[in-house]
Amino acid sequence: MTYVETGSVKAAEAILKEAGFTVSQRCFSRPSCFDFAARKSKILVFIKVQSDIGNVSPNDSMELRVISECVSASSLLISEKTREKPLEDDTVYSRHHLFAVTLKTFENIVLRKIYPLIQAGPGGYYVDIDAEAIKRRRQELDLSIGEIAEMMGISRRTLYSYERGMAKASVSAAYNLICTLGIPVAKPINIFEKSKNQHKPFLTAAKHIITRNKLLQKIFRKLARCNIMVAPVKRAPFDFLIDVPEERMKIIGGVANNRERELNRRIDEILSVSRIVQAHPVLITDTRKPLNKDISCIHSEELSKIRGPEDLIVNLK
Repeated sequence: MTYVETGSVKAAEAILKEAGFTVSQRCFSRPSCFDFAARKSKILVFIKVQSDIGNVSPNDSMELRVISECVSASSLLISEKTREKPLEDDTVYSRHHLFAVTLKTFENIVLRKIYPLIQAGPGGYYVDIDAEAIKRRRQELDLSIGEIAEMMGISRRTLYSYERGMAKASVSAAYNLICTLGIPVAKPINIFEKSKNQHKPFLTAAKHIITRNKLLQKIFRKLARCNIMVAPVKRAPFDFLIDVPEERMKIIGGVANNRERELNRRIDEILSVSRIVQAHPVLITDTRKPLNKDISCIHSEELSKIRGPEDLIVNLK
């Protein structure tokens, strides 16, 4: 992480804390697809600070989305440029299906509740249109779609797509709508929207990772028949996540390596993220158990006794 990125991480943490968020420890015991997690009430978010969003890899993006889905969180990039081109404030960008904003935009959202209206796309800048507001206002004016379209100089089909929520509008088109209808028509972009429908990348990740870790293989085999979501992770302080919706239980697990120098630091990060996520922390080890009493430790030989996810946390005292 560069000096600039380190400063931005500290600034983002300070902004969240000023707004009343609880923030986890920074995760750097090993390469991670996120820097920290934060929570305030029902908002749970994983944040990655990357000065150039062009450097965010597809794999990191996928893992961050999988993690977010598994624990019902949102994920966000804080960046300043893309391929050396500065990002605009008050605009939402995206990289591999992740939202990205500048630090200034992030500050405006978190501290001032000023949500951006403009989203950058491959063809330019766009606005999400409030379809119901357009239809309601047109009916209030007692005008047809054709009449409004003629006033705006656009096709009936285009206006119809706006009313049906089937298309985004360019910034100029949105401005034209505002001038014609006399009301706000742009929908604010909620950067804290929770991740959805990422099961396909999760399955791809699981297939890729499962063959490379014997202890994870054992865990997955034990839990294969349970109606739960288990997500293996490579780019995080932890190695797997478990979500048990029926029990409203989440588990964040690490697999210890006896040659690992930063294990104690990594355990601290797992514990810190677990507190933010409100999950049970677990460590699977094939060597001696660490001294930390706040994490449920299971020796690899004890995995034979595991029948379900609840058995992973019985040792937590």
